[in-house]
Amino acid sequence: MIWQTSRRAISLEKTLVLAILNVTPDSFSDGGKFFSVDGALRQAEKIIEDGADILDIGGESTRPNSARVSADEEIRRVVPIVEAVVKRFDISVSIDTSKSEVAENAVNAGAEIINDVSGLLFDEKIAEIAAKYKTGLVLMHLRGNFETMHQQTPVENILSEVSNSFRQSIEKAKIFGVAENQIALDVGIGFSKTFEQNLELLAELDKLIEEFAVFPMLVGTSRKSFLGKILDDAPPGKRLQGSLASAAVAVWNGAKIVRVHDVKETVETLKVVEAIKNWRKRDD
Repeated sequence: MIWQTSRRAISLEKTLVLAILNVTPDSFSDGGKFFSVDGALRQAEKIIEDGADILDIGGESTRPNSARVSADEEIRRVVPIVEAVVKRFDISVSIDTSKSEVAENAVNAGAEIINDVSGLLFDEKIAEIAAKYKTGLVLMHLRGNFETMHQQTPVENILSEVSNSFRQSIEKAKIFGVAENQIALDVGIGFSKTFEQNLELLAELDKLIEEFAVFPMLVGTSRKSFLGKILDDAPPGKRLQGSLASAAVAVWNGAKIVRVHDVKETVETLKVVEAIKNWRKRDD
C-alpha cells in the first residue's frame, strides 16, 4: 500500500509517524511554544531527527472551547512556516486545516497533504484543492460544526456512525476528483465521542480497517483527555505512557499512521510493536 501525495508516493510498509507542529497560541498541549518561524524550525529539526515521517503543521486549535480564527490569520500563521520547513528539510508536510483557502495557500507553499478534521463537513472545497494539486487527503470523523463538535449528544452505535461518515466523505472526495490512493481515514479520537466510545474505537479498530481496507487508517490519541481520565486526571504533559500505549494498540489493530507529539518515544515503541507483528505474520 502507498499513500500518494503531490510530491511523492509514501510507502506504508511500516507505520508512519505524523508529528504535530502546532503554530497556535492556544493548543491544548503545546500552544504558543512554536509560534515563531525560528521556534518552529528548531522543533521541526528535533522531531525529524527523532524519526518523524511527516510534519503536520496547524494554525487553528481544535481543543474544546477554542475560538475559530479567520482564514487570513491562519494563513499568516502557517504559510511562512510551511515555506521555511520545505526549504530546509526533505520531509513530507501536511497542513492541518478545515478551510480550503488555507489549504490552497499552504499547498502552494509546499505542503503535500491536507489533514481535514471535518472530513469535508466544514468546507467541501478542500476536496477540490486536493484533486487540483493531487495532494494526500486525510478525512477525519466528527459530528456537528466547529463550535459544537465537542458538545454532540452521543450516538448509540459509534462504529456504524464512523463507517457511514467515512463513506459519505469518501464519496464527496471522489466527486471532486480525488483518487483513492490520495485518501487516508481518521476515526477522530476525542471528537464528538464519549470516553467509552474512544476506547471502543481503539479496541475495535480492526473492524473499520477491514471495511475500508484500501485506505490507510490514521489514529491520533496523543495526550488526549480520555487518557487523562484513565491516568487519574493527569494533565496533557503527563500522558506520555498513555499516549504510547494507545498508539501501540492502534498499530497492533492495523493503523498505518499515528499522529503524535512525542516522536522519539513513539518511534521506539512502534519498532517493538512491528517486530512482534512481523513475527506473528511469519508464523502464520
